[in-house]
Amino acid sequence: MGSPCDIQLYAKNPEQARHISDIAIADVNRLETRYSRYRSDSFLSAINRVAASGGSIEVDEETAGLLNYALACYQQSDGLFDITSGILRRAWRFDRNSLPDQALIAALLSNIGWHKLNWQPPLLEFPMPGMEIDFGGVVKEYAADRAAALCSDSGIRHGAVNLGGDIKIIGPHPDGSPWRIGIRHPRSKDEMIDTLLLHEGALASSGDYERCIVVDGVRYGHVLNPKTGWPVQHLASVSVVADFCVIAGSASTIAMLKQKDGPAWLKTLGLAHLWVDVHGQSGGMLANTGQGRN
Repeated sequence: MGSPCDIQLYAKNPEQARHISDIAIADVNRLETRYSRYRSDSFLSAINRVAASGGSIEVDEETAGLLNYALACYQQSDGLFDITSGILRRAWRFDRNSLPDQALIAALLSNIGWHKLNWQPPLLEFPMPGMEIDFGGVVKEYAADRAAALCSDSGIRHGAVNLGGDIKIIGPHPDGSPWRIGIRHPRSKDEMIDTLLLHEGALASSGDYERCIVVDGVRYGHVLNPKTGWPVQHLASVSVVADFCVIAGSASTIAMLKQKDGPAWLKTLGLAHLWVDVHGQSGGMLANTGQGRN
């Protein structure tokens, strides 16, 4: 998943914990193998080979579910959450301290847009060659939800799954106490801006601090606006609590993409959340913390 991951379980004995965690880890690895853009043998790569040349491909039920969810996010975000925008990584290299050429960004924008493909389950069609899809904004959160569900189905009642900061709670500690989860400051890796007490549900965060470059004093993060091809600027981080990690993750990303309209949009969701903008101002309220921000 490209980041540190861990599963914490309360079980009857170490053998049971190891067996159940192995089941969950195997499924996470399965999803990474299936949907990684870095593996030429992944199903996602097979889809993108079709997308590159133009044509259609039939997908399985799980992939269809991910596509349907991505479509819902696209519609609810007014086209800002767009899984066809991953192609912009060809322009944005966050291992270099330089900005991409606008001409390259403009060329890539012509191949971005969910509305440019045809999705009639189970058939995914790319009428225009040169497109690409990327499940990076969905699969890790989906994997966290699945891993937690597999543990729960195997008899685990207390535990937590953490896939690179995307966290799904299986249940509180055996004594009923909540999991304490620190929300890091987007400008200080070792500083926490809040602590969340979570008995159930999920937490996911988006921000401009994990993958970014700073050029002439301006920070450019990896959350890219698919309509402009440039990184969003208004919010530095967004954390959202929801029943499922995939919902929390997409909500936090959409809020980042909405920029100055993100905080107001978050309020309409009725989900606990916390945002910090690039000027250090913060707002929202996280569940069970008792610490609100205006």
